[in-house]
Amino acid sequence: MTGPDSALIARVLTQDDRAAFGEIVQRHQSAVRRFLRHLSGGDAALADDLAQDTFLQAHRSLAHYRGDAVFSTWLLGIAHNLWRNAHRRQRDVPLEAKHLEALDPAPSPAPASDLKQDLAQALRVLAPDERTALHLSYQQGLSHREISTLLGWPLGTVKTHLNRSKEKLRPLLAAWNPST
Repeated sequence: MTGPDSALIARVLTQDDRAAFGEIVQRHQSAVRRFLRHLSGGDAALADDLAQDTFLQAHRSLAHYRGDAVFSTWLLGIAHNLWRNAHRRQRDVPLEAKHLEALDPAPSPAPASDLKQDLAQALRVLAPDERTALHLSYQQGLSHREISTLLGWPLGTVKTHLNRSKEKLRPLLAAWNPST
């Protein structure tokens, strides 16, 4: 454990300092929620419920955190496991058209909105594991090794998913990069 998280973790473990854990939540909740919203396909309610469960589980398991990985990576691992469990339970429930429409961003004439919409459409082409690896790398800023640790995948699998996803996205987003 390094940095300011380690001091807060020590306070939580030795003094049951709830304010210290509140600081941990405040520091990491945006990243956890963003990751879960990505995994849940934009379902903010599910993502928020899972984020809350993530921090409850983290508090219960804090004594088991060994410091082998960055604390934020450990938290995202908990979030990913909770999402996988929730996803397994919901896998048999078919999505209705109204649910899929709710995931689409409202069209906008602004170029930035168009890019977001085109990117969202292109990301749907990727397999779930490819989307997850891409999100963790580019949105969360995790290294290949951290993604490997978080997801329990071999390092080569992480690299393969990232390369495949970029190759699939390149032609779909070529209009946004005229130099390709």
